[in-house]
Amino acid sequence: MASGGPEMNALQRRAAAAALAVAIAAPAEGLRNWAYRDPVGIPTICFGYTRGVQMGDYKDTAECRGLLTSEMLAAVDQVERCVPGLPAQVLAAFADAVYNLGPTIACSVSQSTAARMLRAGDLVGACNQLPRWNKARVAGLLVELPGLTKRRGIARDTCLQGAA
Repeated sequence: MASGGPEMNALQRRAAAAALAVAIAAPAEGLRNWAYRDPVGIPTICFGYTRGVQMGDYKDTAECRGLLTSEMLAAVDQVERCVPGLPAQVLAAFADAVYNLGPTIACSVSQSTAARMLRAGDLVGACNQLPRWNKARVAGLLVELPGLTKRRGIARDTCLQGAA
């Protein structure tokens, strides 16, 4: 698989992917310095961070940016472990999805058509699967969320730039 161009080494590709993924996630998540409940009801803070968040928590903007960057690098690394060597744009799109949804979308070949396509090297097909992951459970029902629909469209477009 292509690695993002011959002049881009693994470290540069990882950094580029993380920066692109942050550019997708930050406006989609929005910045909230005080803890809030996301549409599914999970306590959340900053740019969609959920680990250990309690209602009433506060983080300043620098802390929020640091959390987003470190979590996005972890998501990039997760995708890279599952499907090594993806072009930076494809890696970024799937890292954003992993940040938002968890690793199933990119890593579970038994649960995700996108993961199967990534492993098979069908990058265009995998990119085109991203818009399907626009739903969340709200009050027990799986519903489309307009924000996720928009976010997955942006991720798909970014992904296709690298899949070409």
